[in-house]
Amino acid sequence: MLLFNWTCIVITGLAMDMQLLMIPLIMSVLYVWAQLNRDMVVSFWFGTRFKACYLPWVILGFNYIIGGSVINELIGNLVGHLYFFLMFRYPMDLGGRNFLSTPQFLYRWLPSRRGGVSGFGAPPASMRRAADQNGGGGRHHWGQGFRLGDQ
Repeated sequence: MLLFNWTCIVITGLAMDMQLLMIPLIMSVLYVWAQLNRDMVVSFWFGTRFKACYLPWVILGFNYIIGGSVINELIGNLVGHLYFFLMFRYPMDLGGRNFLSTPQFLYRWLPSRRGGVSGFGAPPASMRRAADQNGGGGRHHWGQGFRLGDQ
């Protein structure tokens, strides 16, 4: 997704002579997230609550109100919509072919292994042996205590 969105935004940025491309990239990722979590309720400034699918457009409108340029947000929303349409809507809802798929070199560099964390988190064997010999790791036995109100 990031590779596709970045490519589209760089091409658009070169065509429109844009200097900074960070805001369109962030908005494109936000647009895709908002479409995948359409019914989630999000909060914006001053506690305004609405569905997540409207968040990119609320940010665009808010930026327009405070006097900023909305071109960056608009390009981000359009690129995000292009990705969402080509990846999800067209193949799933309209029965078209899947135009976008993750390149194989990315799977070779970054394997898509799921589940659990491995490689750290287990104490060294010497620490485990010492804890077993001390009967629970050297903790102090504080006793049962008293319930409130008992004398």
